[in-house]
Amino acid sequence: MMESLIRMVREHIDTLDSLLARYVAGTLPTPARVLVEAHLELKPKSRIKVRNLEAMAGLELIAADPVALSDRDAMLASVLASQPTEQAPQPDLSAQQDRVFPRALYDFVGFDAADVPWRTRMPGFREYDLGDIEGCHVSLFWLKPGRTVPAHTHEGSELSLVLDGAFSDARGHYARGDISVADDSVDHRPNVDLGRPCIGFAVMDAPLKLTGSFRQLIGDIIG
Repeated sequence: MMESLIRMVREHIDTLDSLLARYVAGTLPTPARVLVEAHLELKPKSRIKVRNLEAMAGLELIAADPVALSDRDAMLASVLASQPTEQAPQPDLSAQQDRVFPRALYDFVGFDAADVPWRTRMPGFREYDLGDIEGCHVSLFWLKPGRTVPAHTHEGSELSLVLDGAFSDARGHYARGDISVADDSVDHRPNVDLGRPCIGFAVMDAPLKLTGSFRQLIGDIIG
């Protein structure tokens, strides 16, 4: 089961559009699904994309040939005997306005940015490691303003959602709500914007691999 989840992320997620398509299809591991749901809370344009993808999937379902139920009467009896679902309480929006973490991520980790139990990994780089979940390695990261992440590539896929601050690499600029999608075709050296730390949520299905010269690596590690 775990290997299938790892292959699912590695083989199919190389762009934001492919990530959203996997989300609509319901095939993402839980951490990646949470990452996308947090992104959708912050990015209205992506919510429109998802609605369009859902509409297309609905049309495909309508056009599909019907399949007979194996035990129609038993299934109908089960539905009729089920208890009505209680309506979920409405979220307290006033309590969410001051949060850095979108609701999906807050519910997943159980706290907001101010309460993350960070551990320093190297100067200017802190991390909260949530461990391995459904074949993915999951973490929160904090990078000081102006910090450069050592050059690296990936043995699989890495999804990074920016929650506060921003960073840039050779592919573009990523600010709050943006997702960086990287795989083994990407060799990058992200640099954090000046002015405020960059906080993010990362989901990887394989380790990263350091690249670049030894001198550059030492300089980036020292920060």
